[in-house]
Amino acid sequence: MRERVVILGPPGAGKGTQCKLLAAAGGLLHLSTGDLLRAEVAAESTLGQQVKAVVAQGDLVGDDLVLAIVRNRLGMHQEGWLLDGFPRNSTQAAMLDDLLADLGQPLQVALQLQVSEEELVARLLSRGRSDDSEAVVRKRLQIYARQTEPINAHYQARGLLKCVDGLGSIEEVATRIRNSLDERKHSRETTC
Repeated sequence: MRERVVILGPPGAGKGTQCKLLAAAGGLLHLSTGDLLRAEVAAESTLGQQVKAVVAQGDLVGDDLVLAIVRNRLGMHQEGWLLDGFPRNSTQAAMLDDLLADLGQPLQVALQLQVSEEELVARLLSRGRSDDSEAVVRKRLQIYARQTEPINAHYQARGLLKCVDGLGSIEEVATRIRNSLDERKHSRETTC
């Protein structure tokens, strides 16, 4: 499979879980910016300490760093891929468009996982991460609504946006995603 997909959705929507399933089923590279940044934190590098301080306050890591990580990984990979957690804002979406044009790997679809705010809060608090207090979780969701949701319009204008209901079992959501990808192959219409 040579799909090139961006998975969008708020924190707790299930992007990572669904990307892992899609990657395994289709032999796709799963590039999770969150996992890459958490690895830096775990390594206790200087960068990791900076990332830890930003995340602890509920803020997001800067565009240039994230883009450099993405460029490095995609530049070495010519098969299909899934981007999870990137782009996060309109600036990153435009930067990603330029990067993918440079790499000759145009995006094929942007899938938006839709989940209610209260369900997201419950999911995130149940993870038990030390940086996930209810105040921090709600701040992340506010940042997402302000900074990330507007990129849906960017992808919708390009005919690339598909919305998928993120509620239900992991298998039910995975089936909806696969169906949405199959529909995309036959239609350029958006479903949001």
